[in-house]
Amino acid sequence: MNALELRIPPVALSLFFAGVMWLASAQFPVMSFAIPARLVISIALCGIGMVFVLVGVVAFRGAGTTVNPMQPGAASTLVRSGIYRFSRNPMYVGFLFLLGGWAFFLAHALGFILLPAFVIYMNRFQISPEERALSLKFGKAFAAYIQSVPRWL
Repeated sequence: MNALELRIPPVALSLFFAGVMWLASAQFPVMSFAIPARLVISIALCGIGMVFVLVGVVAFRGAGTTVNPMQPGAASTLVRSGIYRFSRNPMYVGFLFLLGGWAFFLAHALGFILLPAFVIYMNRFQISPEERALSLKFGKAFAAYIQSVPRWL
């Protein structure tokens, strides 16, 4: 287990990336560019992101399992219904959409470059450790689930 695995709550990580995106746009204005309808696109992406996050949380709450991503071994149920039929990590997909909306709002090259960095970090230090814990807890059921539902979308 790496020292960064399951150490930074995904909400905090998303806020960190949003802050870095904003700081980069403020410090390097030369990398900004015009995006037609950027406000509309930004609002739409953020709206989609909020829906993913909220629907994911509601599904976990409805199943009576933990929403705490720092303790995946505490999960009491493997949620496979609702939005979890389309994505194993809809809350993280939602955070990515929110960051994408923020990137469009800022209209700055570094904001868009940081989006794959967010995905890479999440895959390595959050999702992979979660999947190891869920595999130990739910065994064959989880193995079947990861074969039928993508990690992101």
